[in-house]
Amino acid sequence: MEFGVSVGHISAVDFAQHGERLGFTRCWVTDSPLLRSNLFATMAAVALQTKTIHIGTGVAVCGMRLAPEAASGIATINALAPGRTYAIFGAGNTAMRMLGMKPTGAKALREYVRVVRGLLHGEEIAYSTGAPGSAGGEPHPIRFTSLEQKHIRLDPPPPIHVAANGPLSQAVAGEIADGLCTSFPRGGTMAEAMGHVQRGAARVGRTLPADFHTAALVNVLMLEPGESLTSKRVIDEIGPAVMTNFHYLVDWVRETGKEPPAYVRPVWNEYTAYLRARAAADSHLTMHASHYATIEPDEAQFLTPEIIRNFCIIGEPADLVEQLRELERQGLKQITFHPPFAQRYEVMERFSQAVMEKM
Repeated sequence: MEFGVSVGHISAVDFAQHGERLGFTRCWVTDSPLLRSNLFATMAAVALQTKTIHIGTGVAVCGMRLAPEAASGIATINALAPGRTYAIFGAGNTAMRMLGMKPTGAKALREYVRVVRGLLHGEEIAYSTGAPGSAGGEPHPIRFTSLEQKHIRLDPPPPIHVAANGPLSQAVAGEIADGLCTSFPRGGTMAEAMGHVQRGAARVGRTLPADFHTAALVNVLMLEPGESLTSKRVIDEIGPAVMTNFHYLVDWVRETGKEPPAYVRPVWNEYTAYLRARAAADSHLTMHASHYATIEPDEAQFLTPEIIRNFCIIGEPADLVEQLRELERQGLKQITFHPPFAQRYEVMERFSQAVMEKM
């Protein structure tokens, strides 16, 4: 199994360098314009200051930019790090929510990936920027030009993966992409996710290639011997990631009208009351501003052991090794997780020594 680090700050490029030294083989660069540094500027900095680690968008948000612009960005990074560049495209929960908008749907995701992947393979493709009948709504051919100027690089073409937790978007990965990136438990089990991928492939008569990549964003909690899930160290280390998933559920329940999962119901009414009490015109910003970096002290009280168990892979090092080996047997090829910003070096060093070296 491969392991990845995540970088979102232009000032944290040294974390990618350190990950490379520790044996991490992939670097995901986040795409939340109101929360992190610019995606492509950060990728370029990582590309110029590393030698072996593969650099990818993790996750590039379709709603942030036109598909040809995204393709140009990826191809430009490929010129800086040829053969080390890849891209993961997805709906963009955090990034879009912070704009007060909904994430991209499966149909738009499919079209976006089609355009980007076609351009990166040097193809001329039909492209439309709007609805039929509107300005720019009629498809017209586009392709990269002036390639002799070496402003981008298409050889080798950067792989394109789809980030998806729902069945429709997971099927898109099977239809058109070079890989799937999902998350647990939001994306279901590995078997369920790959079932959706295979159905998507079958729908278009595609046989998945042997090198179809599978990755997951996984919350990993490495316990000390006998440690409780309510310890301050546990909350400080895993709380930011778990609360990010909790926020996802808040938006999901609000939009679908469905009941929240059983494991959050004991605190659900109290937590939604807490949100109402702090409601403001910029609530779409404040609720998501801490994602994967910190946890608000007032929110930590809502993280019960049951909630943590449902959002994480948990155990002492030997337990984590076995759980990861089982995921590998199920077909998962790579994981990445986001340690809290302040503890990122400590967490990743401990993980590399206690878990990665045992695999």
